[in-house]
Amino acid sequence: MFDHLTNPVLIETRAAMRRYIEEELRPLEAELGLGSEDPWPREVLQGVWRRSSELGLYASCLPTQLGGKGLNIAEQCALKADLAASGCSLAPHVLGDLGGPPRVGNMLKYATPEQIARYFGPVIRGERSTCFAMTEPHSGSDAMSISTTAVADGDELVIDGTKHYISGAPFADFAIVMCVTTPGSAGTPPSISAVLVDLDLPGVTVSTEYTPMSGQHIDADIRFEQVRVPRANILGGEGNGFKLGMSRINVNRLLHCPTMLGLAMSVYRSSLDYARTRRQFGGPIARFQAIQHMLADMAATLWACESMIAQTAALADTGADLRMRAAACKLFVSERCFEVADKAVQIHGNVGVTRGHPVEQAFRKLRMFRIFTGTSEIQRNTIARAILDTGEEAPAARARDAAAS
Repeated sequence: MFDHLTNPVLIETRAAMRRYIEEELRPLEAELGLGSEDPWPREVLQGVWRRSSELGLYASCLPTQLGGKGLNIAEQCALKADLAASGCSLAPHVLGDLGGPPRVGNMLKYATPEQIARYFGPVIRGERSTCFAMTEPHSGSDAMSISTTAVADGDELVIDGTKHYISGAPFADFAIVMCVTTPGSAGTPPSISAVLVDLDLPGVTVSTEYTPMSGQHIDADIRFEQVRVPRANILGGEGNGFKLGMSRINVNRLLHCPTMLGLAMSVYRSSLDYARTRRQFGGPIARFQAIQHMLADMAATLWACESMIAQTAALADTGADLRMRAAACKLFVSERCFEVADKAVQIHGNVGVTRGHPVEQAFRKLRMFRIFTGTSEIQRNTIARAILDTGEEAPAARARDAAAS
C-alpha cells in the first residue's frame, strides 16, 4: 500500500516500524499473553510510548522542530495503514493514535508556552497521554447541546458534567475538555471553550464500565464534580473551542481512512491464503468462481479506497479545502472496507464467525468506523451541503461537524 511514496525518510521509518513490531511488540504480546481485547497495564503502554519515541516513530507526524520527522499527510497515511494491516494488538500505540502526538499536533499552535511545557511536551516525548473529550450522554452530533460547564471563580474554573465514550480516556493523564463557559440565550449559541484538565484531580472519575463491540478497552466516561483548574488552562482562548475543534476535523477524518484500509487489507490477505489452502470437494476453494468473484471485488475495492485516500491526502498537503473530500473519503472507505470484511467472513465460513479470529475481530472494528468519528449520515450531510450549496446556517453545521470528529 502507498508504494508510490518515495521519500527516503518515510521508507526508513516504515522499515523501522516493521522491525519494531516484529522484533519487540509481537514477542511482548506473546510473553504477556495479552491481545487487543484485553485491558493493557498502563506501565506496559507507557513503555511502548517511550520506546517508540526512542526509535523516532512516536512523533513522526510532527514537524522536525518539535521532534518529529516532518512527514506529510500522505506519508502519515502510509504509516497508519501499515500499522492497521499488521494485526499487532499494540499497533495503535506505536504512533500514539490513542493519546499521543496525533491527538495534539493540530492544537500546538493554540497552546501557550506554559501549556506546551506542562502538557503537550510530555505527550510528544511519550511521558504522558491525553484524550479529547466532547461527546456527552445526551450530546453526540448536536454539539451545541453539551452541558458540561466551566464556571469562572476568580482565577479558577469550576467544572461539572459528564463526557461519554471518550477514546483514550482509560489511560490518559489529562483531557482536553469542551465546556460551556458562557450559556447561550435566545438566538445566541453558548460559548464553548477547550480546557486542559488533569484526570487525577479531586472530583474527576474515569469509568470503564462498558466495552464496545470491538472488544477493545480504549473508551471511558469521565465525570467532573466541582473540579477546579486554573483559568490559564483554557486552550486557544475563551470561547474558541469550536475553532479549535474545526482545526482538526477534516484531516482527522481523512487520517482514520488508512486505518480502515489496513484492517481491510489484512482480512483480504487472510482470505487469499485461506482460499488457496482450504480444501473442499477435492481441491482448494479458490477454484470456485463464487470465491474468485468475492476476492476480485475485494481487490478492486481496496484499490479504489487506496486511490481515494492518496488523492485526498495529496490535496491536504497542498492546503486545499477538504471539507467535502474528507467527508466523502470517510464515507466511502468506511462503508467499502466493511464490505471487504463481510466478504472475508463469508470466505472463511465457520472460522470467520468464530469469536476472536482476526477476521471476525476486523469485521467488528470496521463496523464501528461507520459510527464513530462521524456517522455515515453526518458525512452525507457535509457532502450534500458542499455540492448543493444549501446555505445552511454555518455555525450549526460547523457544530455538528466538530462533534462528529
